[in-house]
Amino acid sequence: MSATTPIETVPEAQPRVRMWFDPTCPWAWMTSRWLGEVADTRGFDVDWQVMSLAVLNEGRDLPAEYLARMPRSMRLTRLVTAARGAGGDAVVKPLYDALGTRIHHDRRKDDDAIVAEALAEVGLDASLADETDAHDATLRGTHQAAIDLVGDDVGTPVVAVDDVAFFGPVVSPAPTGEEALRLFDGVVAAASIDGFFELKRSRTRGPVFDRVADEPQVA
Repeated sequence: MSATTPIETVPEAQPRVRMWFDPTCPWAWMTSRWLGEVADTRGFDVDWQVMSLAVLNEGRDLPAEYLARMPRSMRLTRLVTAARGAGGDAVVKPLYDALGTRIHHDRRKDDDAIVAEALAEVGLDASLADETDAHDATLRGTHQAAIDLVGDDVGTPVVAVDDVAFFGPVVSPAPTGEEALRLFDGVVAAASIDGFFELKRSRTRGPVFDRVADEPQVA
């Protein structure tokens, strides 16, 4: 080989990355902003999956204020699941983006209008706004897929690298740029250690979006 002959390198294979979200969870929303930026920068796809806080908390003794959020969780996770059935995997992230922008950034509570606007933005049939349990078996299946990987003592978000899943990362605000990449590399590194299970510290701030900081919410 001459000194001027280029050395061919084989690019590292990208891991399979999945994220489970509930559209109502502010922590999942920020994790999705981080993971979406990393995926765009690194050039890989994320498999966006639904898990439901309403399903997760069935039968649990929880504060009334938290339980009051569960009908919204069930409605919107049913919506995204039905949308996937109608439009395929490609509609899941755009619909999540449309819902989350209105729910988390705009802090809106008018769910009928939120759902109608989000469906129109993504180009989905308005009839999907009608809540139905027709897709509950599928919803519970995608939810259970996350639980099977990470356990049932967690919430949203759940991120899996290949077949190793973690609750989190829980971040506020969502890191961007080089910080976003460093965090992703750390998650990949943690997933490569068979015996690694948990790192945790108490949260000292609530969800910080582009314009507002909310009070901490349990996820």
